Amino acid sequence: MRWDTQRLDADESTTLPGMPTMRGLLRSVQVPEFPGLTFHEVRSKSALNAVPAGSPMPFRWTINPYRGCSHSCTYCYARGSHEWLGFDAGRDFDSQVVVKTNLVDVLRRELARPSWRREHIALGTNTDPYQRAEGRYRLMPGVISALAGSGTPFSILTKGTLLRRDLPLLAAAARDVPIGLGVSLAIWDDELHASLEPGVPSPRARLELVRAITDAGLSCGVFLAPVLPGLTDRRADLDAALRAVAEAGATGVTVVPLHLRPGAREWFSAWLAREHPQLVPRYQQLYRRGATVAPEYRRWLAGRVAPLLEQYGLDRQGGGEARGVDADAAPAGIPGDGDSDFPAGSLPRAAGTGTGPRQERPVAGPAAEQLTLL
Repeated sequence: MRWDTQRLDADESTTLPGMPTMRGLLRSVQVPEFPGLTFHEVRSKSALNAVPAGSPMPFRWTINPYRGCSHSCTYCYARGSHEWLGFDAGRDFDSQVVVKTNLVDVLRRELARPSWRREHIALGTNTDPYQRAEGRYRLMPGVISALAGSGTPFSILTKGTLLRRDLPLLAAAARDVPIGLGVSLAIWDDELHASLEPGVPSPRARLELVRAITDAGLSCGVFLAPVLPGLTDRRADLDAALRAVAEAGATGVTVVPLHLRPGAREWFSAWLAREHPQLVPRYQQLYRRGATVAPEYRRWLAGRVAPLLEQYGLDRQGGGEARGVDADAAPAGIPGDGDSDFPAGSLPRAAGTGTGPRQERPVAGPAAEQLTLL
């Protein structure tokens, strides 16, 4: 495994019996309150990750406190990034979580450098910073304080309702620096939710999070993502979702069709064949070009979503759109795949304005495939 830059003490006595030798590993622990999870505590040399040059993302830096994710979303686009560490993109991604225990200290040093230009930093671009591990390691309060204290604007994208714990800290940070908050949700059927994203708080709980964020005086954009062909794209499903998002007070919404990168594609396809075999031929046709759904589906989804956005007033909030559904634009899907159409509220507002940075149409290119970072 690639732990060379994170070495603390490979002979730590608390390493789990039977674990292979991993260079750079501090220890691996399992705790009763998180059954089925193994936390690999590592030392990181850097907290800030540079977004590849040429990327159309509206930020140049990211922070990822954790690798792997206990949300266990079958469709998660970041699964393939776990293989870089020597884990598999399936069960290991769900259960083997790498924790950068010294992240806050390293971040503070990097932000204090004279060369730091206080550029926007994004969290949640790879795995969720508010997954279950955060309840044990509490890295985010230190990250938020470090960013706000250095005058650095930042954004957070999450499915984790644990963010509510940090709302007072985020509200205080917003008085010092521009911030953006985004919440992702899309599945409203309880049985489908339990099958596809078993470690994620319920959609209702995430709607309550959106309301709590806006009640705290903060903006919150919603990613209605991913929309699953044949499973969550009925008009009734989209109507219920967008109505609920509007009622929760979201400042913007972007609708995102399912994206199947390598790693996620294999894991999701196995789930689909097991749970909904009748849909396999349709998915093979829709994803015949690779990770991005076919243009005809994107056009169809745009036509279905547009009147609903208008009905619920979301088209007037600067972030109401069906992202990645314009067949004439470059392929787009989820954050990290070359699409900078983020919903209003999910990015830091430019100082002295009521809107976020100008967002250009993305340009397809290899950099768009490289955003999931260590």
